[in-house]
Amino acid sequence: MNTNTVTPSIEQRKLLDLHLQLVIKENKITNLTRIIDWDSAQILHIEDSLVGLPEIISAPSGKYLDMGTGAGFPGIPIAIMTKRETVLADSVGKKTKALDRIIDTLDIASHVSTYNGRIEELSLISPESFSVISARALSSLASLLELSSPLLQKNGYLVCYKSQDVDDELKHAKSVADKLGFEYRSRRDTLLSDGVTERSIIVFKKIHEPLVTLPRRVGIAQKKPY
Repeated sequence: MNTNTVTPSIEQRKLLDLHLQLVIKENKITNLTRIIDWDSAQILHIEDSLVGLPEIISAPSGKYLDMGTGAGFPGIPIAIMTKRETVLADSVGKKTKALDRIIDTLDIASHVSTYNGRIEELSLISPESFSVISARALSSLASLLELSSPLLQKNGYLVCYKSQDVDDELKHAKSVADKLGFEYRSRRDTLLSDGVTERSIIVFKKIHEPLVTLPRRVGIAQKKPY
């Protein structure tokens, strides 16, 4: 299944477009994205966000976390399409404040909220609170496994949006997955409708508690991943 098979309803399409309009407006004040051309953003933000929808839908029911959400991609489009209780996490306060305004205007605050802070800190506040976590072009797969493990419930999914040039990174992630509590589940490669942008959706499933103490200090997962 690729993004072309995901067809939003008329109401969902309106919300997806309004989200993008609001991001472009907010971007004049707060740097949320470098992609502000409408047609390009439709593909590289909205369409790209929905590429991972089948994997997120297949995850166990429960709360959804989008790590390093930036302008709310893929988190807000996924929340619009699934109605999952959603947390959009970003360490930059200006971005989460802009997202709070966007969420209010979209009238989705009943099931979408923001968290401003580091993922390691969220792990201490809300351990094992999420059934699915997404990360789009955020960090290496190994560091994403480490960051997400203390936040995920058993059987929860980590859904990673990566470029297709990810073979070495994936090999490393597979080698440390068990230590961090995961098993490798799937990889799906696709091409966006611009005919140029390649995307890989990579899924790991948490199957047991990590065999190491997590979280480590802030920033260690990115600087020195297992």
